[in-house]
Amino acid sequence: MPVHPPTPPPAAESPVETVTAAPDYTVPGFIKRNTVWLALSQMFGGAGTNLTFSLGPLMVVQLLGSPTFAGVSVALHSLSRFVAAYPFGRVTDRYGRIPGVLSGLVVALVGTIAIGLAMSAREFWPLVLGMLVFGIGSSGIQQLRLAAAEMYPPHRRATVVGMVLSGALVGVVVSPMLVGAGETLAPRLGIERLAIPWLLLPVLIVPAIVLIARVRPDPREIAANLGRYYPGYTPPVLSRLDASPQSFGLGDFFANPRRQLGGIAMFSAQGSMQIAMVTAPLVMIQRGVSLPGIAFAMAVHSAGMFAPSIPVGRLADRVGRLPVLVAGAIVEAIGGGVAAFTSDPALLTLGIFLVGLGWCGVNVASTAIVVDSTPTAVRGRAVGVLDTIAAVAGAAFSLGAGPLAASAGLGSTGILAMALMVPPSVLVTWRWFAAGPGILAGSQRDAL
Repeated sequence: MPVHPPTPPPAAESPVETVTAAPDYTVPGFIKRNTVWLALSQMFGGAGTNLTFSLGPLMVVQLLGSPTFAGVSVALHSLSRFVAAYPFGRVTDRYGRIPGVLSGLVVALVGTIAIGLAMSAREFWPLVLGMLVFGIGSSGIQQLRLAAAEMYPPHRRATVVGMVLSGALVGVVVSPMLVGAGETLAPRLGIERLAIPWLLLPVLIVPAIVLIARVRPDPREIAANLGRYYPGYTPPVLSRLDASPQSFGLGDFFANPRRQLGGIAMFSAQGSMQIAMVTAPLVMIQRGVSLPGIAFAMAVHSAGMFAPSIPVGRLADRVGRLPVLVAGAIVEAIGGGVAAFTSDPALLTLGIFLVGLGWCGVNVASTAIVVDSTPTAVRGRAVGVLDTIAAVAGAAFSLGAGPLAASAGLGSTGILAMALMVPPSVLVTWRWFAAGPGILAGSQRDAL
């Protein structure tokens, strides 16, 4: 069996950290190995999320016979994350990041099977239950990016978040293959074609469970003792607002201005993206695009979300979280407009790619901001609050996109998608003028 460094005893809580010019610490080999396991787990465990966006609206329309409720499946995914993101954060804060992620993967496994069986039986309410269970499991999987980021000093975290998120690219490749398999196998097996991709997903989730179980010591323990693993690293002093980490809720999250910005940015980015994800498959199916073609377009969107994660993370570590966040907001606004104001499948695909690319910048920057500004003992809950905020936006705008498009046209959804990206850009600009140009450079670049 491989020999791992002994887990150090619990230490005083890691202080709130800011990104500063720092030496390039040597990363211990076992931390590199843990990062690989986490990234591979993301590759396999997150593949089902793409099916939620590409097939979810189509499954609901097929079962209910109306596009009015096309956003229900995506909204259910967001609703379940709203319910479960914070509790999973509490689990990872109390028992460790790995137990929380493992439990999320197991729940997601049950959910995929439930969705496949419900769709095969053409039953709507069992489908709703399956989507809720799968979404709950996905909430636990979201803690992967925290587990990876907190094993590193602040000046490397955004890059590591990008590395783990880039693992979701496997889902970009796999989801069209699963949909294609459904098209091929459905006539032979006599099973609904939209059910087969979900029934095949356990083949990917089980390896993710095996991989995540190999991560040790738990990233939470590493984070609480960074100085032990990176000699010479000295955490800064806790701020007064974050000096009592025993409890942590929504008010504590927003008490810190940096987390406040991260939460607002993720609300806007997730809401804008959900609008595009609900409307794009409907436009494509009306234009006669095949299911594999729709899955390909959504895969291109997912590529925009995750393929640039590593360079975006490096950029956030090099020039600061705020410039990357603003750039992401602008790109996502442009993509949302393109996706809503065109009926050409090629331009629509370009638009949703830009939406994903902008979301990538906001997600990486916001996650890094929250991890940097939160003590180790409550980081799981802080990330849970961030995911909950995103889930609220996802549920609200997923449900609202269909009726808005039906009553006011697709152009109205584009206007809303672009408008959502204004608040974070304005907030960052206001803080930039308040703090001076030095906020974007040097050791003050992320000070809010």
